[in-house]
Amino acid sequence: MKEMSLISQGILGYGFVNPEYIPEGADEYWQRNQQIGERAKQWRKLRSDEIAVLVKNNNFCSNWDNFFVSDPFNPHLIRNSQFYGLVRLGAVRDNLLQYHDYKIPAGIRDSTIISCDIGDDCAIQNCPYISHYIIGDQVIISRVDEIQVSNHAKFGNGILTPGESEDVRVWIDVMNEAGGRSILPFVDMIPADAYLWAAYRDDAALVAQLKEITQRQYGAGRGRYGTIGSWSVIKGCGIIKDVAIGDCAYIKGANKLKNLTILSSEDEPTQIGEGVELVNGIIGYGCHVFYGCKAVRFVMGRNSNLKYGARLIHSVLGDNSTVSCCEMLNNLIFPAHEQHHNNSFLIASLVQGQSNIAAGATIGSNHNSRANDGEIRANRGFWPGLSVTLKHPSRFASYALIAKGDYPYELDIPLPFALVNHDVARDRLEIMPAYFWMYNMYALERNAWKAASRDKRVVKIQRIETDYLAPDTAEEILHAMELLELWTGRAALFAGGENPEAYTESALRNLGRNLLSAAENRMGGLEVYAEGLERHKRPALIVKPRKAWRAYNRMLRYYALKGLLAYAEARPDEAVPELFVALDGEYSARGKKRETGWVNLGGQIVPEPKVDELRRDIGEGKLDSWDAIHARYDAMAAEYLHDRAIHAWALLLELPPMDGAAPFTADGLLHGRDLKTLIAEGREIRGWISNEVYKSRAKDWRDPFRKITFRNDAEMEAVLGRVEDNPFINMAKKETETFEKRLDRLEQRFKV
Repeated sequence: MKEMSLISQGILGYGFVNPEYIPEGADEYWQRNQQIGERAKQWRKLRSDEIAVLVKNNNFCSNWDNFFVSDPFNPHLIRNSQFYGLVRLGAVRDNLLQYHDYKIPAGIRDSTIISCDIGDDCAIQNCPYISHYIIGDQVIISRVDEIQVSNHAKFGNGILTPGESEDVRVWIDVMNEAGGRSILPFVDMIPADAYLWAAYRDDAALVAQLKEITQRQYGAGRGRYGTIGSWSVIKGCGIIKDVAIGDCAYIKGANKLKNLTILSSEDEPTQIGEGVELVNGIIGYGCHVFYGCKAVRFVMGRNSNLKYGARLIHSVLGDNSTVSCCEMLNNLIFPAHEQHHNNSFLIASLVQGQSNIAAGATIGSNHNSRANDGEIRANRGFWPGLSVTLKHPSRFASYALIAKGDYPYELDIPLPFALVNHDVARDRLEIMPAYFWMYNMYALERNAWKAASRDKRVVKIQRIETDYLAPDTAEEILHAMELLELWTGRAALFAGGENPEAYTESALRNLGRNLLSAAENRMGGLEVYAEGLERHKRPALIVKPRKAWRAYNRMLRYYALKGLLAYAEARPDEAVPELFVALDGEYSARGKKRETGWVNLGGQIVPEPKVDELRRDIGEGKLDSWDAIHARYDAMAAEYLHDRAIHAWALLLELPPMDGAAPFTADGLLHGRDLKTLIAEGREIRGWISNEVYKSRAKDWRDPFRKITFRNDAEMEAVLGRVEDNPFINMAKKETETFEKRLDRLEQRFKV
C-alpha cells in the first residue's frame, strides 16, 4: 500500500481535526484555545511594514493574515523560516537566553513552524519541522529534526480518542508477561494505583471502574496540541512526537521521544540526555534519563533515574529509584529500588521497594519450559546477591538476602530479614532467619536511612514507609516465629524417636516455643528443618533457630515501643496514660485481636480492611476519580500513627515472653510496671543497635583480605578513612542519643 501522497501546500497547517470530531459551534482550534487558557497573549495581526521586514529576511508564510504577534515584536529577529496555518507569537525582543554555558539569541531562525502558539522571548533555530505545539515563555529549541503532534495524541495516557478502536489502546503488562495483570498508564499514576489495578484482578468491579475512571479523567477529544513548558531547553534531538513537556525540562541529544508526558517543574526539573529512546510512557517530576536508555510502555515515578543504557519495558518504576545498565521487563517496582549493573535482569515481578539487585542477578526464568506466565513477588528490602538465579514462581518475605548461587527450584521464603543460601555440596537449602538483625545491622539501618534521605520529592503524594520495623514486617516476624516454633517442635520429637504426626500443631508449637524461649539453651545439637520452602523434597536447614527466634522477639518489642512512642509524641497535649487507656479500649472493642493483615500499597502501609473498603468504594462508584482515590490514600496516611499504635499495643499483649519472664499485660502497661520494663529494654536495644552498626562495619577494616590491596595501614586509612569517622556510624550514635531523650520525655509524661 502506498503511504506517500501529494497535497496542496495551501492546506498545510489547517484541517488538523476532521470535522466529524469538532463539537457543534466550535472550530478546529477549540482544544488548542482551551489548553492555552490563561496563557493566551494579546495577539494582533501584522502591520504591512512588519510583513515587509519578514519577507526581506527570507521568511515565508502561506497566509500572513493568520500570523499573529504580541507586543513588543521585533520582526528582524525572525529569519529564514517558514510558517503555515494559524501561528501566534508572544513577545519577540532582542534578548539573549542562557542555560548554564549555552547562550542563544531570542527569535526564530532557519525553522518551519506549523500552527503553533509560541510564548515570550523564545529562541528557536534550525528546526525544520515544529507542528501543532503550544510553547511556553523563554524556551530554547535548537537543532531538533522533528517536533509534531498527531490529532489523536494521548501523551502516554492509556486512553482512546474519539473514533479509535480498542486495539490501539496502550496497556502496560506489569508483574506478568502474559498480560493477565495489564494496567493503563496515566499522568498521575503512582505505584499504589498500579498495585490496586494489577494485584486484585479477581475484583471485576474494581478493574472495570479503574479503566473507566482513567478514560474519563484523561481522555479528550481529538486535536489536543503538544506542550513545551516555559524555561525548557531542547537541543540536538531527533524525533519528538506526541509529547507533552513540563516547565524547566532539559532535553539534549535524545534520539526519539514519542507518546509521552514528561513532567517537570521549577522545583523538580526533569532531564533527558543523549541517545535516549522513550516511547509510550510517563516520566515523573525530577527524573533523569541519560546515555542511551530505552523505555517502552512504562511509568517512571518522581525523582527516579534511568542511566547508562538501561532498558525499562512494560514496567512501573517507583519514586526515588535508580536503574542503570540493566534490563527490566514486566515489573511493578515500589519506591527506592536500585539496580545498577549491565548483567542484571529482572522480569515479571512485584518488588515492594527499598530493594537492590546485584550484578549478574537473573530474577525470573522466562517460561520454565512451558508458558511465560510465572511471577516473582518480593516484599520490602529484597537483596539478591551476585550472580543469583531465581525461577518463577517465587515469593520472598521482607529483607531477604539471597546469597550467590543458582537456585534450581522455585522458592517460598516466609522468614523476614533472612539469609538464603543454596548449599551445593550438601544439596540443600539453608535459611538463617533474622540474619540482618543478628549480623549486619549496618546494612539494615543504612537501608532505612538511605531510603528516607533520598526521598527528594517536593510534592509527596504518598507517605512511604522506610522503617524496616513497621506493621507489615512485624506481622511477617510473628508468622516466622510461629513457623520456627512448629519446625523446632517437630525436630525435637524426631530426635527423641517420637512421631510428630501424633501431635496437634498447637502442641508442636508449644513444645518448640518452650525450647526457643528458655533462658538456658536446651537445643543441644538439634537440627531444625523447614517444610515447603522450595519446590522440592530435599531438606531445608534452618540455621540458628533459637538465636533467630529470640532476635525476632526483641525486634517486636523494639517495634512496639517505637510505635507507642511516636503516637504519644504526635499528641503532646494529651496525657500519656489516657492515650494508652484509649488504645486498650479500642483493642478490647475489637475482641482483643490485633489487625494481622497489612498491605504495602505502593510503599504506604495500610490495614487490609481499609484497602478492602477502598476497593469497594471504587467498584461501587463512590470514588470516581484518581484524585479522589489519592485523597483516600492521604486519609489513610493520616490515620497510620493511630493504626500502628493499636497494632503495637495488641502485639505487646500477644507476644510470647522469653527467659521465663511474665508476659506483658494491659494492667502492667497502664500502671507503668511493664512500661518501665519495655522502656528499659528499648534503651538497651537501641544502644545495642548503635554498637552493632559499628561492629558490622568495623569487620571490613579488620578483615585481612581487606588489606591485601594496600601497602600498609596508612595507605588503607588514606583511601578508606577510619571506621570511627564513618558518617553513618556517627549518625547512628546521634540517633541513639536522640532516642534516649525521647524515652526520657515519655517517662516524664507517664511518670514511670
